[in-house]
Amino acid sequence: MEALDNSVLLEAPTGFMPRHIAIILDGNGRWAEQRGLIRAEGHIRGALTVQEIVEESVRLGVERLTLYCFSSENWKRPQDEINALMELLKRYMIEQRPKLIENQIRLRVIGRRERIPRDTLLEMEKTIEATSNNKGLALVLAVNYGSRAEIVDAVRKIAGELSDEESKNKAFEKAGVSSIDELVTERFFESYLYDPDAPDPDLFIRTGGEKRLSNYLLWQLSYAELWFDDALWPDFTKEKLWEAIRWFQTRRRRFGGLDK
Repeated sequence: MEALDNSVLLEAPTGFMPRHIAIILDGNGRWAEQRGLIRAEGHIRGALTVQEIVEESVRLGVERLTLYCFSSENWKRPQDEINALMELLKRYMIEQRPKLIENQIRLRVIGRRERIPRDTLLEMEKTIEATSNNKGLALVLAVNYGSRAEIVDAVRKIAGELSDEESKNKAFEKAGVSSIDELVTERFFESYLYDPDAPDPDLFIRTGGEKRLSNYLLWQLSYAELWFDDALWPDFTKEKLWEAIRWFQTRRRRFGGLDK
């Protein structure tokens, strides 16, 4: 990704901000290994970066920040690392709860709940409930998340709700339509996704040097601007976030149309 002139990166960006930023937090384990540490130490350091980026997103006026914390494929990792990640997530929920409330941050978690340890899940639900009426930044954590699984789950819900004539007729009446073709639109499908009220991400960021989406928000990222950063996640600073946002502000977003 071509960097902007360093002279413009000394101050925070102003003006038009991406409404929704989605980030893949890649490189925690590699950061630790480069320093001769166990991989769990990288995740602990990465959690500090999460705090910094969340705080800066609040300050900049970003409305929604979605972070890919643990994918459905991450269960393939060594059990010690998985245990450390789940314990870290639990600690984050407990320790950050007062700060989230104080800063009017509303927490959401997307992904399948199964396999998440019960104690971690309990603290997660407590924090979701405690912040549910907050009016500021929506912080969305993708945990045990996979985009293909999300789409499959949405299809299953739709199929279940339209499984007989009575349920179909009720759905038609509610929507004011008379056929499946009229009912099943893109917006209808989106209403069955894990975070149905979320606007699509404007800016996607992936750290760690990899250049792929890795089964993350495949439906939602259709028109996002994609920024790939070589920095490992623990080294991703607010200044790097500024750089990505400044680059986003230079983009001409046509959404398939032509410039006017």
